[in-house]
Amino acid sequence: MSDKPLKKQTFLGGAAVLALSTAVVKIIGACYKIPLGNLIGDAGFGYFTTAYDIYSVLLMVATTGLPVAMSRMISESQALGQGRQIRRIFRTAMLVFLAIGGVGTAGMMILCMQLARFMNSPNSWYAILALAPSLLFICISSAYRGYFQGQGNMVPTSVSQVFEALCKLFIGFGCAWFIMHRWNNVPMAAGGAIVGVTIGTVVSVIYLAIKHRAADRHVEALGGEVLTRSETAKKLLAIAIPITLGSAGLQIINLIDAKIIMGRLLGPAGFIQAEADVLKGIYNFCQTIFNLPCAFITPITISAIPAITAHLTLKDHKSVLMVEESALRIMGLLALPCATGLAVLAGPILQLLRGYTGAELATGGPVLAILGIAVIFNSLVLVTTAVMQAHGDVKTPVINLIIGGIVKIIVNYILVGTRTFNIIGAPIGTVCCYAVITALNFLALRRITTLPSFRRTLLKPIVASALMGAAAYGAYAVISRVIGSQKLCCLGAICAAGLVYLALVIVMKIITLDDCALLPKGDKIARLLRVKE
Repeated sequence: MSDKPLKKQTFLGGAAVLALSTAVVKIIGACYKIPLGNLIGDAGFGYFTTAYDIYSVLLMVATTGLPVAMSRMISESQALGQGRQIRRIFRTAMLVFLAIGGVGTAGMMILCMQLARFMNSPNSWYAILALAPSLLFICISSAYRGYFQGQGNMVPTSVSQVFEALCKLFIGFGCAWFIMHRWNNVPMAAGGAIVGVTIGTVVSVIYLAIKHRAADRHVEALGGEVLTRSETAKKLLAIAIPITLGSAGLQIINLIDAKIIMGRLLGPAGFIQAEADVLKGIYNFCQTIFNLPCAFITPITISAIPAITAHLTLKDHKSVLMVEESALRIMGLLALPCATGLAVLAGPILQLLRGYTGAELATGGPVLAILGIAVIFNSLVLVTTAVMQAHGDVKTPVINLIIGGIVKIIVNYILVGTRTFNIIGAPIGTVCCYAVITALNFLALRRITTLPSFRRTLLKPIVASALMGAAAYGAYAVISRVIGSQKLCCLGAICAAGLVYLALVIVMKIITLDDCALLPKGDKIARLLRVKE
């Protein structure tokens, strides 16, 4: 392999480690959420996700801006060999994390019933209370993760995420099962399911603390210049506050949006509480599926920010563009086929995962298909936002996110409140939200950097994904005539689509030499596929 991909090994290798852990976490998550939904029903799953809606707002405040700021600053210090400054950055950030996490946890515990009533879901207070302590521990985990990510070491983050997922699966589902079989109390079982999430964050902190103790000795040995604690805090907050405000603003908008959805279903749309709970539960389950492909884009952004920052620090603009194009291309390779598959096979996927039929399938199918389209725009938002943040533009993404969130509220308020659209209006609002943010982000990128080439990054994945979608649709139609089982038909269509897409990626030479560096034994794979510069 040439020197070029070797230089990018840190970025692509980090993305590969995080992507692998994400795959493991999502598989574990599927083994958790799908049986959990069947155990506690759509209404119970609605209580479960209501707690997460509230938690997400506080989580964004606590963990969005500071890890990005840590990653950028540590990457700069690493490039300049300033080990003592890396330690100072970590310790300063940890104090801020502890303060935010402590206040957030106390607020959720004290106001759990009031928050549940505010969300028009009074039975979700058990889940909110059970989730509250995890906010403190996830803040501590985020400090450790930002420390390692800034140095390009994604392994501790990956392993800790797997620990969290395992605890959620075995302890959370176990608690929910015990409560349902002992007392048959759905709201309490939703809270029991979240106990595993909280315990998982505790285990994650213990593991990360052990890893940090060993790594910190090597960092201190680097020496170098160090800023004062106040100077370090000022620089951290200058980066973190705009990002945090934007993310928190969007999450607050999402929280208000969730309240509006329930309010409009109960009001103008004319549904009773039980019907609205089920509709919201169906939408929440479809959102869980929607989040799956998007989760595989996050590793790319986490790895890209320190890599771009390091190249900018060394004024290596050629490598900056190389990393940005690679991030966008890999995003396309992952997100586009997933989005197409969800749009084409929405109904069969819901039959496979939840056994939906009749009215549930008639509602869930269009919701998931529309969310499949939203996957494309959400993935573009994640990558373009990361690029802007790496370039030091932390304010523009904030403004764009808030504008998109306001668009979402307006669209949802209008559509969900009509009997014709009802809950189907919510994913339409999601598409409009992320489409607007995507357009605004690309306009902003033109002002600060050279835009990655569309032809080199996204054109071929778009063509391959469209052909794959046609193959999936055709395969499902053919297999359904031969096999009566809808679940087997769906699995067969997914396998056929996957094989077609893999063949197209090879035939169309979508994978580049740089992309091969992401894979284990990348040199051998490149030679086997005859991938050249």
